[in-house]
Amino acid sequence: MGENVVSEERTDLSAMEERLRTREEILDDIDEEFELELDDRRFEGEAVEGGSFRRTYFRELLRMQGELVKLQDWVQETGYRLVVLFEGRDSAGKGGAIKRITQRLNPRICRVAALSAPTERERTQWYFQRYVSHLPSAGEIVLFDRSWYNRAGVERVMGFCTDEQYEEFYRSVPEFERMLVRSGIKLVKYWFSITDDEQERRFRARIEDPLKQWKLSPMDLQSRIRWENYTRAKEEMLERSSIEEAPWWVVQAVDKKKARLNCINHLLSQVPYETVERPLVELPPRTYHPDYERQPTPESLIVPEVY
Repeated sequence: MGENVVSEERTDLSAMEERLRTREEILDDIDEEFELELDDRRFEGEAVEGGSFRRTYFRELLRMQGELVKLQDWVQETGYRLVVLFEGRDSAGKGGAIKRITQRLNPRICRVAALSAPTERERTQWYFQRYVSHLPSAGEIVLFDRSWYNRAGVERVMGFCTDEQYEEFYRSVPEFERMLVRSGIKLVKYWFSITDDEQERRFRARIEDPLKQWKLSPMDLQSRIRWENYTRAKEEMLERSSIEEAPWWVVQAVDKKKARLNCINHLLSQVPYETVERPLVELPPRTYHPDYERQPTPESLIVPEVY
């Protein structure tokens, strides 16, 4: 009888812990929106509420986003070309890190390449061909939200490529990346690492959050079934494609906030950027024409002021 009571208490405790972790996941999404308002709060002198690390997180995120702006200016000024690959399991936090990197940058300079499944025509092309068209020109940064390493991961695990195509990929990818580096492109590769339990928690949080259910695809669900197959594929990928010119860097991503800060901090260390001096900007006076009279906007064109 006593053992049954203990077992029930453990079950209740486990369920409570799961609910708390799901709540933390949802709160993290709320924090994403909060981050967008931080500049206004800072200028208004409002304090950031929350735990000590949460305050540290927001402070460091803003500081490093300022450095990313400096990096962007330097890239544009010098004609530098930067490519960053973000790989990892589904829900590992790649998109969240990319969002923080691009949040305050110019999308004409720093853009994201998130390719959909290849078309029938693209399947007949050289494997790397559709990725090449997204590579940066001088003064540009491209972040790949998944990349040519799809072949080493999902295509291998789900059987979307043959054994011959898989082996050819590993024969080609080191030379392909060396060519990129020799051409003057800086290539940085990140793998976001999470545990089995953490992925399950994040998937459950997505199921419960109507704003994020779209992120769950049939392929995501299959990734749960094939967890060990993905692990083997990842281990082989890190071993066979980490080259001196473009090594793999593993981001410990169970704690999403720390993962974002660590990734951005490391990325900043990979580029020898310097502060670019900008001339002071002076707002010119507006020109007035006494014979011009502004015409009223027709009521039919005005968006209703519901708020």
